[in-house]
Amino acid sequence: MEQNFLDVLRDHTAGDPMREGVKWTNLTRREISQRLAERGTPGGQGVVKQLLKRHGYVKRKAQKVKAMGPRHPDRNAQFENIARLKQEYLEAGEPVVSMDAKKKELLGNFYRDGKLYTQEALEVFDHDFPSAASGAVFPHGLYDMGLNRGHINLGTSHETSRFACDSIERWWQQHGRNQYPRATRLLLLCDGGGSNNASRYVFKEELQKLADRLGLEIRVAHYPPYCSKYNPIEHRLFPHVTRACQGMVFHTVQVVKELMEKTKTRTGLEVTVDILDKTYEIGRKCAKGFKKNMKIVFDSFLPKWNYRAIPAVG
Repeated sequence: MEQNFLDVLRDHTAGDPMREGVKWTNLTRREISQRLAERGTPGGQGVVKQLLKRHGYVKRKAQKVKAMGPRHPDRNAQFENIARLKQEYLEAGEPVVSMDAKKKELLGNFYRDGKLYTQEALEVFDHDFPSAASGAVFPHGLYDMGLNRGHINLGTSHETSRFACDSIERWWQQHGRNQYPRATRLLLLCDGGGSNNASRYVFKEELQKLADRLGLEIRVAHYPPYCSKYNPIEHRLFPHVTRACQGMVFHTVQVVKELMEKTKTRTGLEVTVDILDKTYEIGRKCAKGFKKNMKIVFDSFLPKWNYRAIPAVG
């Protein structure tokens, strides 16, 4: 029987093009059992389960671990720099905040992944047409690494650089200022794309305005290209928020707020949520002359990814 089992898998097995020697099959235990019977060696699904385990076949999901882009030559150097900065700021009692935006969500009776305990079936639209939505929500998250606390601002307009900086300001006004009353600087960790794009001067302009308003030095450290998954918010906040909302229908932005506020973990994560309902213009460019006169201070080490917005004096 075992040889017939191996023959069945050999005829219905494909290889992983990324890793030599790794095989997989999409046959179910029932289908394998049927093919064994056709070969004259009948075996139930329990026997098939044992054979699969013996030969190292375990049901798994594909894992998103293969980087699509090229490995940047300064990748490791920037990771070491970020680790050094985090340690320096945390030991000094200064805030270290990981920042990123979750994907846009349509508001309305739309399907969302996840299962719930219900007495009757939940019925939603069979297509996710934006024209049928009552609006959209843009969740922008900030994760405080020192206190293990998350904050999410729900935008209702567009994800822009001004929205990102307004999100930081809302967190600071509502939470950061009270939690770090002696802070004179803030370390902001983020990836290099989206509203906080490392190459966008409009983000730097908004960041400078924010530093001036808060009277706080804001140091930015970007993760290298194709490394956003290493941003702490991606595994310390967002997965737990997703779990708290799974299967729920986002009828209104208030519903989204209430659901995300329920996010908790056994390690003590707490999440606060606010709504930023301002209108943000897309396609904006930095003011004329900003590049020439900007006060952003770039580090000598990898300046594209490391710089500071220093508040104006007086």
